[in-house]
Amino acid sequence: MSFQSDFNCLWCGRPYRTRTDSDLEGYALLCPDCVGRAGENEFLRFRLKEGLRLRGEAERAPRTPDKELQVYYAARAGEYDDWFLRKGRYSRGAIADTAWAADMDTATLWLDAQPLSGEIVELAAGTGWWSPLLASKASTLWLYDINEEPLEFARQRLVAHGLAAHIHVRDAWAEPDRQVEGLFCGFWLSHVPRARLADFLALCRRWLKPGGRLAFIDSRRDRESSAIDHPPPENDLSVRKLDDGQTFTIVKVYWQPEELEAALLAAGFTSARVTTTPRFFLMGEAVAAA
Repeated sequence: MSFQSDFNCLWCGRPYRTRTDSDLEGYALLCPDCVGRAGENEFLRFRLKEGLRLRGEAERAPRTPDKELQVYYAARAGEYDDWFLRKGRYSRGAIADTAWAADMDTATLWLDAQPLSGEIVELAAGTGWWSPLLASKASTLWLYDINEEPLEFARQRLVAHGLAAHIHVRDAWAEPDRQVEGLFCGFWLSHVPRARLADFLALCRRWLKPGGRLAFIDSRRDRESSAIDHPPPENDLSVRKLDDGQTFTIVKVYWQPEELEAALLAAGFTSARVTTTPRFFLMGEAVAAA
C-alpha cells in the first residue's frame, strides 16, 4: 500500500486525514492513537515498520516537477508573504520596490473590479493574499491548496479581516466535483508547464457553470521580481532559495498575453482578455461558454 492522505485506520477503523504528505500515519495507514500503541500489538508494530519503510523509499525517490513544486511551497509558507511585501531578500531598492507597490495596487484594483460573485473557488490559494477580497465578493468562498502549511496563514488572514471561507487541502489539478460561478488563480498559471496549459484551462472550464467567470493574476518576466539571490530563470525553470538555504528548481513559465488569450478561447471560454501592469504582473479574465 502507498501513501494515503485520507483513510480508515487499519486497526480501529477511525477515519483520519494527514496534515502533510510526509506524515507517518499516511504510510502506516494507522491513526495517531494506534501508532502510539504499536509497542503493545504485533500487527501495529508490523504496520509501523512498513510505514517507516515506505516513507524512507519515498524520501529517497527522485522528485517529479509537481512534487518539487509542492515541497517548495510547503517549505516556503512562512516566508512567502515577504515576496508580496518586498521584505528581506525580495527588497530591490526604493525605485524597484515603489514600482512593485504601484503594480500591486493596479492588480488589486483590477481584481476588485471583476464581476465575480456567487460561489467562488480559489485554486492554489497559498497564503491567501487575495482571499479577503474574494471573500467580500462571494456568497461562499472555497480555498484550495495542495499544502496545509500556507493554508494556515490564509486562515489567519481571513480571521483578521473578520471573513470566513471553506479551506481545504486539494490539488489544483484535481477534477472538479461541482460547477461554480467564479474561479480565481493567483500566481499559479506560471507553474503550469507549457505542454499542460490546455489541460489545465480545460479543467478550469469544467469548474465553471456556463457564463461563469475565470480570473487570474500572474507574473511577468522582470529581473527585479524575485529575490536578490535567485539566478535568472532559463527554459521555463527557476532556481529558488529559501532563507534556510534550501534550494529548489521549479517550473516558472512567463506567458505572453496573446498566448493565454488564444489558449482560453481554445479551452471553451469567450471574452478572453489578458492585460498587464507596467512591469511585474499580468491579469486575465474569461467567461465560460454556454
